[in-house]
Amino acid sequence: MTQDSERGSNRGLLIALIGAESTGKSQLAHSLSEALAQATGLRSTVVPETLRDWCQAQGRTPRPEEQGAIAEAQAQKIDTAALAHDLVICDTTPLMTATYSQILFQDNSLWPMALAFQRRCALTLLTALDLPWVADGIQRDGPQVQAPVDNAIRQALIKSGLGWSVVSGSGAARLDSALNAVTPVLTKQRRQPPGHGLFTRLNERQTQLPNWTWACEKCDDPECEHRSLQARRP
Repeated sequence: MTQDSERGSNRGLLIALIGAESTGKSQLAHSLSEALAQATGLRSTVVPETLRDWCQAQGRTPRPEEQGAIAEAQAQKIDTAALAHDLVICDTTPLMTATYSQILFQDNSLWPMALAFQRRCALTLLTALDLPWVADGIQRDGPQVQAPVDNAIRQALIKSGLGWSVVSGSGAARLDSALNAVTPVLTKQRRQPPGHGLFTRLNERQTQLPNWTWACEKCDDPECEHRSLQARRP
């Protein structure tokens, strides 16, 4: 029996939140988990970023040889949460550790493990580069790394044939963007108990939205996306 088979079908659904630093992942993770729990009655939880806790405990950022253990710890925490919950909102996955290992240390050794884990996620949400950068702890490097990190994530997903949904907007609009992406996944997976109206409300709202046409059909340029999102601001 394979490791994936041993995990079984009763494990919680994994929703991954990934993206460059200071793009609102942590706040969105908690808002999304709360909204889904209240609207569906499903047991939803957030698994926080292991790197943040590690840096706070150690008082420094990790060295190259410490990256692998951080990625493994992130995966283990997510797996443990999935045993007791219907939905697990992952405030980053090992993919982010692999991304920073590549950018900061030119180390590509974590990609196989990180991408294998990412394939287990029912949905990958990529936070857009449309929020102001805010300093928050020693694990953040600065706004200059946002675009390179975003591009590295996209290239890794594209090369591995993994899809994602971009989440944009601020405040309630960002949450709505995430809910629009999550709704069809939950519907397909039949993770909603009968008698709850989350999907009905979201689908009704979505049908009232105007059709959106992308300026470039398969754009994976983060700067291009950033400019388009800025242009849509009122």
